Amino acid sequence: MLSLNEIKIGALLKISDEPYAVIRADHHKMGRGGAVLKIKLKNLLNGKVIEKTFQGNDKAEEAETEISQANYLYKTETEACFMNNENFEQFSLPLEQIGHELKFLKENLDVDVLYFQGQPACLKLPVKISLKVVSAPPGVKGNSAGNVTKTVQLETGAQVNAPMFINEGDLVIVNTDTGEYVGRA
Repeated sequence: MLSLNEIKIGALLKISDEPYAVIRADHHKMGRGGAVLKIKLKNLLNGKVIEKTFQGNDKAEEAETEISQANYLYKTETEACFMNNENFEQFSLPLEQIGHELKFLKENLDVDVLYFQGQPACLKLPVKISLKVVSAPPGVKGNSAGNVTKTVQLETGAQVNAPMFINEGDLVIVNTDTGEYVGRA
């Protein structure tokens, strides 16, 4: 059981027999009253977001999870298929369960898969990955004052803002948490 001051962003809680990740946590201390913790939680199985308030001596149950590495194989219309790197078993996750990470998945990428009660619940990509630029509009001459960017399309279909000097065929490093250009690979 976790107390109020142990519940932080990224903590995994079990609510109604489902795993939730804390995506926002605000501690409030009233004058003579007790502390209040307002948190926003994301369900790891279906992606729904809920808000919950804890007061005083309330405690939350920590979700028992395991993390294992898997290799991304391919995507169908409804799901993404992976292979566990330890026992080589193949499994799939629905596309809606993967969320925004889907736009950065490329074949043979190793990812961390979070298991809840023996079932794969969600995945965590490496923070920075390198992807190939497949489409980049040409830079406009004279349009270089300040921090000028253009939208480029990556091999996974994702679009990011990159500097004007990035061309089609370049390898770029992208932050998968924010979806932003980091640098050249």
